[in-house]
Amino acid sequence: MIEKLNRVGTVYIPVTDPDRSQKWYIQHLGAELKHLDEAKAIIDLAGQSFFLMKASAEQSANFIDGNGDRHFSLTFEVDGEKVLSELHEDFIRRKIPVGEIEDRGHAGKNFVFADPDGNLFDVWSELNPASQ
Repeated sequence: MIEKLNRVGTVYIPVTDPDRSQKWYIQHLGAELKHLDEAKAIIDLAGQSFFLMKASAEQSANFIDGNGDRHFSLTFEVDGEKVLSELHEDFIRRKIPVGEIEDRGHAGKNFVFADPDGNLFDVWSELNPASQ
């Protein structure tokens, strides 16, 4: 029998300066630093291990979708639309680049934000049943 995949172990995010990036993720997203060297910073964020990997400025975790738009590759979840709205307002106060809160035609609402290297991330107001 083939074993199923249990969880995501690590997410790799390209950044131009791991030290600068880890400080930003700690200050603005509440991450915890686990390791730092010239090539990478390892942080814990939202119950997940992230490697902030030194890369050239042209690299990002984004991709171009079928409409030709830059698209995020990762969605964070928060517990409800009130929390989503409060987080959105907090990010605006912190001058984090954020998009508008959107209704995408499915349960909950979303918004997109960017880190200092332009990596886009999504935030969704619904919790996955497995994480509740």
